[in-house]
Amino acid sequence: MSIDTLKIGKYEFTSRLIVGTGKYPSMEVMRAAHAASGAQMVTVAIRRINLDDASGKTMLDFIDPSLRILPNTAGCYSAKDAVLTAQLARELLGTDLIKLEVIGDAQTLHPDARGTLEAAEQLVNDGFTVLPYVGDDPVVCKQLEELGCAAVMPLAAPIGSGLGVCNPYTIAIIKERAKVPVIVDAGVGTASDAAIAMELGVDALLMNTGIAAAKDPARMAGAMRHAVIAGREAFLAGRMEKRLYANASSPMRDLIGTKHQ
Repeated sequence: MSIDTLKIGKYEFTSRLIVGTGKYPSMEVMRAAHAASGAQMVTVAIRRINLDDASGKTMLDFIDPSLRILPNTAGCYSAKDAVLTAQLARELLGTDLIKLEVIGDAQTLHPDARGTLEAAEQLVNDGFTVLPYVGDDPVVCKQLEELGCAAVMPLAAPIGSGLGVCNPYTIAIIKERAKVPVIVDAGVGTASDAAIAMELGVDALLMNTGIAAAKDPARMAGAMRHAVIAGREAFLAGRMEKRLYANASSPMRDLIGTKHQ
């Protein structure tokens, strides 16, 4: 049996769960949750890395060096700011990976589609492996793919809401049409949300608050790990057809002594 791997541009992973670094009660708790998640990639907000900390340590010191870092442009409200932040991330971390976020609304944190498309085009042309955070819009997702993005990251629900997959139908359409990985980003609150998303056939999940805001983040990270695996396996297995009426597990025609009409 071949290994089921996730390929994003030139990068390859056996885990389909990507985790974040924000909202944890401590760096130690974050590190324990990362380990429990089994993730191989972690996203970091470049604007939250304090290089002037008096202790001499930054968030980067608490991330397992075996994890691949996916810097993000969280907090950017224009294409210009997002491109500049991505360039700073490349200089700081020596990676071409970037999770592109251009926010259009401060209350809902929904992405600005026009700004995201503008920044994505510039970053792709500048040699970045771009993973854009985007609304669950099949048209914009396809446009980002055509610009050369290595994946698309439609939201399941507003960032940090924990509402789960609010519109599974559009996510399914995005996946059906995409020729690059579809990574559901934002809104996953618990393990059942993760399994449902993966059963739709998406390639991976990125989550932060669902783990970090749990009462026991490390334990929730482990639950999310298993849910992602279970959802992926169920999708690959192919679920049974839904039926309106009962269909006996042991058909009557196979039972000895049953009279058939």
